[in-house]
Amino acid sequence: MEANEIEIAETVPASKKLQAADARKLLKGASKLIVAKGKKISEFPIGGRISAATVEAMLGPTGNLRAPTSVLGKTVLVGFNDEAFEKAFG
Repeated sequence: MEANEIEIAETVPASKKLQAADARKLLKGASKLIVAKGKKISEFPIGGRISAATVEAMLGPTGNLRAPTSVLGKTVLVGFNDEAFEKAFG
């Protein structure tokens, strides 16, 4: 984060389990969701209604929000992939 001069506004400890309702809250002000799972990158446009598939993409196998999750402006990035991070926040 420091290399890109990005200031972290909030850090949530891993002990606090964020689930589907929390994922929906993150998407309320968003216009785009980018989900990185390894080398696979999926993009979801966010309109007025947030689909169940969009929320499911943000969750891991335990039903908790995948980490890291970053929000910059109206873009939410879940998971980490260098290419996706650079494209979204570079």
